[in-house]
Amino acid sequence: MDSAIAHRQRIDQLPCIAHNPEDLETLLDAGSFRERLLHEITHATQRIYLVALYLQDDEAGRGVLKALYEAKQANPDLDIKVLVDWHRAQRGLIGASKSDGNAALYREFAEKYQHQIEILGVPVRNREVFGVLHLKGFVIDDKVIYSGASLNDVYLAQHNRYRYDRYHVIKNRHLADSMARFITETLAESDAVNCLSQAVRPDTKSLKGAIRTLRSQLQHASYSFTPEQIDHGQVGLTPLIGLGKRKNKLNQHICTLIASAEKELTICTPYFNFPRMISREVKRALRRGVKVTIIVGDKTANDFYIPPSEPFKTIAGLPYLYEINLRNFAKHNEAAIARRQLAIHLWKHNDNSFHLKGVWVDRQYMLITGSNLNPRAWKLDLENAILIRDKNQLLAEEKQKELDCILRHTQLVGSYKFIDKVDTYPIPVKKLIKRIRRVQADHILNQIL
Repeated sequence: MDSAIAHRQRIDQLPCIAHNPEDLETLLDAGSFRERLLHEITHATQRIYLVALYLQDDEAGRGVLKALYEAKQANPDLDIKVLVDWHRAQRGLIGASKSDGNAALYREFAEKYQHQIEILGVPVRNREVFGVLHLKGFVIDDKVIYSGASLNDVYLAQHNRYRYDRYHVIKNRHLADSMARFITETLAESDAVNCLSQAVRPDTKSLKGAIRTLRSQLQHASYSFTPEQIDHGQVGLTPLIGLGKRKNKLNQHICTLIASAEKELTICTPYFNFPRMISREVKRALRRGVKVTIIVGDKTANDFYIPPSEPFKTIAGLPYLYEINLRNFAKHNEAAIARRQLAIHLWKHNDNSFHLKGVWVDRQYMLITGSNLNPRAWKLDLENAILIRDKNQLLAEEKQKELDCILRHTQLVGSYKFIDKVDTYPIPVKKLIKRIRRVQADHILNQIL
């Protein structure tokens, strides 16, 4: 327990921004997130910076883009920037025929309106497979709307299906300024970052040197703000950022946070494939008697899941690989499950999907993040988070309301035996897993998924 106290002291030494708890609002569903985002865009007066993996060419994506352009026409001085991943924006969906991707949509909108907005592509690496822009946080005037969601039909619950995430609205000028500064000074100013709505764009090869320079900057980047003292009626906010496996401050702070748990630790992840460092800290937490809760999507709630009734694609093997990881973890920790020290909750709600991530520690610390807490996030993608320190449990009711909502559609795993094993999988999946194991590729796959 002494080590947990030492780690807690390290967390408490992090600089933070003072925040009034009544100015943090938790939205509980994707539909509310969509409505709130559109409302804030419509009523913005100074700036709108949206950062997401992608803004999709579908009804919801077009709705967001239309709202942005109409806001700009009504107020030409409004500073609007949309930043998405450079590679993801210029290709179709996985498995679809070759196309110009979402960039075609951005060009179409640019041609329709007099006053333009900037839609910028950010290349984190030369190829998408080796790293993407996975940064989160929409800055609208003095608010930060933070979610792991991208902008498309399913994330925004445009029709009858949704992809469940976390959604927080934080009204804090210092936090908004800090995140806005990073967007304008580090990302938008880079020679590697280019406008996606122009008909002629540089090819990625010609950007090689600029991408290398940007990546080097990002590996050493941090959010800048003036540290503030927190009084008894406030909570602390620390924005964090990280890229790459070496000296990644975000990863280090996440591990320190988990290592600081003395009584309770809750982790949400959509893809059960912890990096080695997180696995190690979770094991240590169990050894020192911490009550550990893990909330993860059922394989059928994974965004790559394809029902057995539909034609099989290799990508559809991913949810089964995550489930194998989960079953192995549960089997290894069966004794902790039996004594109710470890609780594994599987989320499933009709044909909707699960995309939540986050960490809660001892009812005093909460991490909201876009990081999937997997090796890909740990080593390859540009990630960020906001650590919330709540020593006096001023947000206790708000946090519990969110956790109760997350747990509503979950089932508690009573034993590893309740998790499907490979023998029960559809034949194409069994063949794929057999092939992966035969060439001993499962370890390599786990490092990039």
